[in-house]
Amino acid sequence: MVESKKKMLAYEESRLKRLEENKKRMEELNLSKLVQAVRTATSPNPSPMKKVKPRVKQEIDRSAVRRSNRVADKPPPNYKEVPVEPLGKPRSYKRRDLLNRVYADDEDRQYAIERAEQLQSEIDADFPSFVKPMLQSHVTGGFWLGLPVHFCNTHLPKRDEFVTLIDENEDEFETKYLALKRGLSGGWRGFAIDHELVDGDALVFQLIEPTKFKVYIIRVNQAED
Repeated sequence: MVESKKKMLAYEESRLKRLEENKKRMEELNLSKLVQAVRTATSPNPSPMKKVKPRVKQEIDRSAVRRSNRVADKPPPNYKEVPVEPLGKPRSYKRRDLLNRVYADDEDRQYAIERAEQLQSEIDADFPSFVKPMLQSHVTGGFWLGLPVHFCNTHLPKRDEFVTLIDENEDEFETKYLALKRGLSGGWRGFAIDHELVDGDALVFQLIEPTKFKVYIIRVNQAED
C-alpha cells in the first residue's frame, strides 16, 4: 500500500515536471502568439456594406432623341395631317353609285376616240393638244386623271401648280396638277361630276396658256354632231 502511493506521487511529480518543460518550450518558440495569429487570420470578418450613391433621375428632352446628325439642325417634323390640295371651299356633289357602273363596249369606245382625234385635227394647231379617253378610274371612285408623260414633260410646269380647265361653255374649273405624278388630282372630281363624264367618253385637252386647258368632250353614247 505504501509502495503504491510512492509510485503515484513519483508519477504525478514527473507529469508536472513535463508540463512545466513543455510550457517553457512553447514560450521560447512563441507558439501561443502564432496560434492566436492563425485564429485571427482564419476567422471570417463581415465585409462592410458598400455605400450606393443614389441615382438622380434626369429629365430627357424627347424632341432631340434619336435624331441623326443630318437632321439635327432642322426643325422637328410635324406629322399633323395637312390637306394636300387646298382648293378653297369645296363644292358639294352627289356620291355616284359605284354598283351601277356602266362600261362602254370596245366598239363605242373606239368610235368616240376617232371622233375626238378628228376634232383635234380641226382645232388650232398652234396650241398643243392631246386626246384622253375616259376610264372608270377617271370618272368614278378615285377620280384621278393621269396625263400623257411626253406632253407633261414638254409643255407643263416642273412643279405642282393649279391648272384651270375651261369647258365649251367657258365655265372654269380649278384643278391641282401634280408634276411628279403627271396628273390632275384635286378639282378634277368636280369637273367630271359636273359634266357627267362616263366610261368611254373621249376628251380633247388644248393648252391655250401655260396652266390653262380648253376641254372638248366627245360623248360615247351620243350621235356624231
